[in-house]
Amino acid sequence: MISVSPARSAEDFVTMAMLCGRLAQWDVEASAPHGVSEEDIRALFQPETSGLQLASQFGAPDAMAFVARSGSLPAGCLAFDQFGDDAVELHKFFVDASFRGQGIGRALMGAALAEIEKGPARTVLIHTTFYMKGAVAVYEASGFSRCAPFRETPAHVRHTDVFLARAIKGV
Repeated sequence: MISVSPARSAEDFVTMAMLCGRLAQWDVEASAPHGVSEEDIRALFQPETSGLQLASQFGAPDAMAFVARSGSLPAGCLAFDQFGDDAVELHKFFVDASFRGQGIGRALMGAALAEIEKGPARTVLIHTTFYMKGAVAVYEASGFSRCAPFRETPAHVRHTDVFLARAIKGV
């Protein structure tokens, strides 16, 4: 059985940190054929994160993180935080390889969007890469579409950038 719940406890954020470590390793391996170094991935997109760091960032009043489980096993995570005055940005979207294809990504996205819709944000933003095909498919199936870049990235990694946005509250 799949369950998705907000990360609230120190244990939840430690679990999320473990999943983020797996995301970072996956990103390093997937980016190599596209000319992006491990050093760039870890410095720019997937810095080492502890449960305490994640709790600080995503335990804030204008942010939230979710952990998905299959039975009692950690299966994935997704978080969001404030971006500007009227937007939020999704981060740390990951489903462990052993749980892919079971609807966990859709469940995480549904939980995050439902929570975002309760707040004042009018737009949800995502910065990802073209080689994260599964994540991009979930984003597009959830109503996101490509948009102009909303942040600068170094020129030597820019060829991998995908920026997406989705309106909230019928905008």
